[in-house]
Amino acid sequence: MPYESLNLSTRAPVLSWAGHELGHDEARMARNVASLPFVFKHVSLMPDVHLGKGALVGSVIATEDAIIPAAIGVDIGCGMAAIKTPYGASQLDGKLKQIRLEIEAVIPTGFNDNKAIAKTVTNWQGWQQFKDLHSGVKDLEGKAAKQMGSLGGGNHFIEVCLDAEDQVWLMLHSGSRHIGNALAQRHIETAKGLAKLAAEKLPDPDLAYFVQGTAEFDAYWRDLQWAQGYALYNRVVMMTRLQRIIERHLAGGKPMKPLLEVNCHHNYAEREVHFGEEVYVTRKGAVRARETDYGIIPGSMGAKSFIVKGKGNADSYCSCSHGAGRLMSRNKAKLSFSLDDLIQQTAGVECRKDAGVIDEIPGAYKPIAQVMANQADLVEVVATLKQVICVKG
Repeated sequence: MPYESLNLSTRAPVLSWAGHELGHDEARMARNVASLPFVFKHVSLMPDVHLGKGALVGSVIATEDAIIPAAIGVDIGCGMAAIKTPYGASQLDGKLKQIRLEIEAVIPTGFNDNKAIAKTVTNWQGWQQFKDLHSGVKDLEGKAAKQMGSLGGGNHFIEVCLDAEDQVWLMLHSGSRHIGNALAQRHIETAKGLAKLAAEKLPDPDLAYFVQGTAEFDAYWRDLQWAQGYALYNRVVMMTRLQRIIERHLAGGKPMKPLLEVNCHHNYAEREVHFGEEVYVTRKGAVRARETDYGIIPGSMGAKSFIVKGKGNADSYCSCSHGAGRLMSRNKAKLSFSLDDLIQQTAGVECRKDAGVIDEIPGAYKPIAQVMANQADLVEVVATLKQVICVKG
């Protein structure tokens, strides 16, 4: 489906791949962002677009000489990793529960962190720059080291999946943990403070921004890049542990060579060239999809997920959706669904089936098939996956 240009009477046009009319609050949020003076060319909305803080989740915002920290959000560098293994579905027979329990024992979830710091973690080059980060996080280095290689909570997950050829894939979703959140909060506060000092009339306080060439902009950009690096490596550490578990259960511990590896952010910002100009591109719940990029678009637990290759669509700033997108808030999901609904909707998946994960029930998300149909001009599907094991954060 090609995009439609929304009639929002804004300074910059808003192009939408959602395939439906935006709700009142969603339209207001899109209008607020597209009215900012430094927004470049247009704002692009992905098929999974839904309400966020300041800016819509599922939006791609290109800016000139400015950046909005709250548009990237507090889970800096949140994203996905996946590997295609050489193993077949039959090798999983009778082992699903055992594998799930081992994943939960080896990779900390929720608020838990690692009891000891692994050598792969201490070897990460990023620790050398920790001293240069915002002074407000100076006491968090130990916590950040212990949390690297941990999943976190909410919609973060680890999955073992099968593709249409019954090949085993490993997939996970996580970000920059507490340290990314702490950095984001401090810079968002600074941006809001500057807007207040300047008595600037913003359409939403969460759209407070930093201007290129200022010390505040430089400090945020440095910390942002560091947190994005942390998030990427956090996924590498977890994927390595997950791979070792699978090797033990399916190949007697013999190391395997992945047939394909993907590791991509979907909450981040980078400098990129679009329409012949170098701009800052913020992807808030969106994946980069140039022709050379592989991406991961997960459905909810119990639904299909997709490994994709970008088509380099210029109008989307070479981007695509980052998942199915929420249909209802976590609280609404808890009120709308029962434990029986969860058990029914996750039939055939080895996962937790308790009240603690009802807010992640498939019914709380948009139908992934529709999301994929709406972005046929953004990506091509490389593999269609169905999870057989799901570990929730």
